[in-house]
Amino acid sequence: MRSRAGVLFALVALALTGLPVAGQSVPQLAVADSSPFRALELPTPNAYRTGSGRPGPSYWQQRVDYRIDATLDPAANELRGTETIHYVNRSPESLGYLWMFVEQNICAPGSVTDQLNQPPLVFGESVFDFSCKGFRGGLTLDRLQSAGADLAHTVYGTTMRVELPRPLAPGGSLDIDVAWKFNVPPYGAGRMGHDGPLYELGQWYPRMAVFDDVHGWNHEPYIGAGEFYLEYGAFDVHLTVPAGYIVAGTGVLQNPEEVLTPAQRERLARARTSEAPVPIVTADEAGKATSRPKATGTLTWHFVADNVRDVAYGAAPVLRWDASGYDGILIHTLYRPTASRWPEANRMARQAIRYFSEQWFRYPYPHATTIEGPIEGMEYPMMTFVPNGASREDVEWTIMHEFGHEWFPMVVGSNERLYPWMDEGFNTFIDIGAAQDYFRGTAYGDTLGQTPLHLHPAHAILGQEQPLGDRPVEQRDLFWTGYRKPALMMQTLRFEVLDKERFDPAFREYIRAWAFKHPTPADFFRVMRDQSGQDLDWFWRGWIYTTARLDQAVDSVTPGQGGGSVVHLSNRGSMVLPAELKLTFADGSSEVVRLPVDMWNLGNHFDYRVPGGRTVTAAELDPRHALPDVNRANNRWSR
Repeated sequence: MRSRAGVLFALVALALTGLPVAGQSVPQLAVADSSPFRALELPTPNAYRTGSGRPGPSYWQQRVDYRIDATLDPAANELRGTETIHYVNRSPESLGYLWMFVEQNICAPGSVTDQLNQPPLVFGESVFDFSCKGFRGGLTLDRLQSAGADLAHTVYGTTMRVELPRPLAPGGSLDIDVAWKFNVPPYGAGRMGHDGPLYELGQWYPRMAVFDDVHGWNHEPYIGAGEFYLEYGAFDVHLTVPAGYIVAGTGVLQNPEEVLTPAQRERLARARTSEAPVPIVTADEAGKATSRPKATGTLTWHFVADNVRDVAYGAAPVLRWDASGYDGILIHTLYRPTASRWPEANRMARQAIRYFSEQWFRYPYPHATTIEGPIEGMEYPMMTFVPNGASREDVEWTIMHEFGHEWFPMVVGSNERLYPWMDEGFNTFIDIGAAQDYFRGTAYGDTLGQTPLHLHPAHAILGQEQPLGDRPVEQRDLFWTGYRKPALMMQTLRFEVLDKERFDPAFREYIRAWAFKHPTPADFFRVMRDQSGQDLDWFWRGWIYTTARLDQAVDSVTPGQGGGSVVHLSNRGSMVLPAELKLTFADGSSEVVRLPVDMWNLGNHFDYRVPGGRTVTAAELDPRHALPDVNRANNRWSR
């Protein structure tokens, strides 16, 4: 039996060591989970968006249809129009007000863009000025009514809140009648404008903001860098222009017999089944009266489109026009005779549509059209704006990149105002494969895939780089965070983490599941995990939500117990990735070992026990230089 002094000593000792004493509650210390493999905090799955990343049984999105009658008056440099917006509330909520975009107000005096006067963003060799370059414009709203009654509204720059006389119940609909006008800027926020008589019309009509199950109203203002997030619907557009103009744009032309000559209609019929470009308007015919059904007055071009989120048009009096066909899809290229690099553009455009269709998801629209003009590059459903370009490679990349946007975000309708990596990033990733395909066998084509990795040291600067998850208007290096780093992320996932056999079906499934819908990052993460069979939370955290840096190292090589070698590896950075290890042995032979990311499960050190009792004389991590390792000096060990 212990003495009281002995028992007291034991209790004091237990207390000092932190061990529990009978009858005493033990304080619990909260320890943060610092594992790189901890789960991402994603929204709880529900009936709208499932845990597998697909739309749920109760998924909904609003429907918006537009009937637009507009007139382009080049003499006055004015676009004026009327429209009826048919809005269907498919949400489970009653809506007491609506939000609309009036994006031409980006050029209005006193707009946010005008007040900030931010410097242009540099995208490689291209410079994007997301302003109106001093142009004083803005949209004039002449009418905003429903059922003949004026609607109270308040304009906040490029957004407008519209009060409803009574809440719009779930399943209800209403028509909004709008009349507006504006002067077309020579260069409007880098995405629309005119160059003399050539007009490229985007963001040109008042339109509805998205109301979804994630954020409610998505009314982030248009101030330049952020692009567009829009509802899907049908468009019926009448655009009146001078009779000498040719118009191209979103939708199927309904009245070709009124606006095209018999020769042009016959050539278009031939082009539909022709792999080679067919001249619809030749260089000799461009701008001549004989290329138009009539020489004076005006003509009205009538287009209809369904299941699109936007419409845009190009118009000019002097254009060459080539067309070809791919799988029933008409490929149109229209350009001024002075555009010296554009006679090849139709072949470039056709190859892009073919490649994306065969590799990822078939192009869903009846035509794909691009027009040459002053805009550095911009995309709309079935329609893109592309400049003449500094070189053949530059023209092909821009045509192909803008057509890549037909998949992201025209088909997969993500929110570009919040997640540019889901739009520009995914597009840049698929663009690389398309450009490699077009220029295969050339130095440019065969090295293009390495470009994002080669850009990494110049842009992923410690203390300056920003996470991909930041909004585009906050990004100081949008070229990197919106375009090139997401492309590098997807290349790394495809080739170094999953492999093509697992990645490609998963990415195709994401496109299929969210075609003409509104995915979020969580939906994308879940589809990729569900389809590929691999948890990737660690990957997304490192690439999207942090500026984690990779630094894998070979620390040493020691003899193993019973012979052979042990290679001591460490992960000295904050990013985790699988490892590729090249080993050279005493007999002069070598082999490459691929180690899965699970090697870092127990911490940032891993000992690779070389099987077979062989003696290692040299070890090198990432021998192909395929990973963005920030310190290659510690990647190699030799005896």
